[in-house]
Amino acid sequence: MKARLRHLPASLIAAAILLAVGMPVGWFVGGGAAALGVLSGVALVAVSYLTSSLVVAWVDLVHRAMLLPVVLLTYVLKFTVFGVVMWQVSNTGWSGLRPMGVTVIVATIVWTGAQMWWTLRAKIPYVEI
Repeated sequence: MKARLRHLPASLIAAAILLAVGMPVGWFVGGGAAALGVLSGVALVAVSYLTSSLVVAWVDLVHRAMLLPVVLLTYVLKFTVFGVVMWQVSNTGWSGLRPMGVTVIVATIVWTGAQMWWTLRAKIPYVEI
């Protein structure tokens, strides 16, 4: 399973850099609530991608034929939970919600870019050795 998750360090490092840059910017622009919004946004994206990566790797290892249904079910469950949580948070009137939303967009682009960067530079054999 470790071989199926080799892309994670690059994306996690990119997320950590985004967090290290984004939290002070959030604090400067909107105070503690904005900094917490940045932290929440990066954490949400990281947990989302980590969950997806782990599920894909595990199902691919255990029963490859079930990959599509299990991954689709994971996405439906994951985004249902995220939707309910975001709806509840939006009902509180928390001032960090907007910075969190912006950070979710930026973190998704950063994570995907880091994964693409890793994929383009990875030495992936065409056949299993």
